[in-house]
Amino acid sequence: MSTTDQAICLRASDYSETSQVLTLLARQSGLVRLLGKGTKRPKSKSGGGMDLFSEGRAVFAGAGRGGLGTLMEFVEEDNHAPLRRDLARLHTGLYMLEATGSLLAEADPHPEVFDLLHNALVRLAQAEASPPPVLAYFQWRLLRHAGLLGDLSACQGCGKEPPKAGVIFSSAAGGLLCRSCAAGAKDRLAVPHQTLAALEVMRQVQAGRRLPLSDAHAKALNAVLAYHLQYQLGRHLRTARHALGR
Repeated sequence: MSTTDQAICLRASDYSETSQVLTLLARQSGLVRLLGKGTKRPKSKSGGGMDLFSEGRAVFAGAGRGGLGTLMEFVEEDNHAPLRRDLARLHTGLYMLEATGSLLAEADPHPEVFDLLHNALVRLAQAEASPPPVLAYFQWRLLRHAGLLGDLSACQGCGKEPPKAGVIFSSAAGGLLCRSCAAGAKDRLAVPHQTLAALEVMRQVQAGRRLPLSDAHAKALNAVLAYHLQYQLGRHLRTARHALGR
């Protein structure tokens, strides 16, 4: 029995001279690992080897948790080509793919994450869009959808509003800590004032207001969100250094 679903290619590796192993984020099926037999042939049903960012209609069978299914057909609708022509956009997009694929479990549907990734890649490809704010909004919403990011308006230890200086972020504690509460924290990341300003913007956006996020504030926020994501995963993401410029 086959499944037809909209999908975005998150990972692609060679299996043989003509075939690939692919990890797709399917909108209704979640993460699926598939063997694309003959996908690298020019006359294949995928039109040639699939690449990262490829998005379209996929027909596959046998995909399940921990298993390797078979890609039967892929009709590409968008390859997000502008991302490949700009290094900053490319690195940002690759980080989005890796973060998504690392955070989600196989065969666990998350249509909201599919839509989030699709919209972020489309926005990232637009010439007027600056990569740092696009990434900040993406990371913020991805972490919140996964239940890994709660209220960042108060100290997780004492519940008071954090001061304007000396604030610590602790991934183990699940948020911000004031100086006194941070003394016993398992992990500590200093939070500069730019990050606090960015967090206030994100809270306003979450409340329904449309506010711009500057590159400086977005970069500061991205550093904290990436730190939190990687701490929760228990490993570094390969694309983080290039995407974050750190």
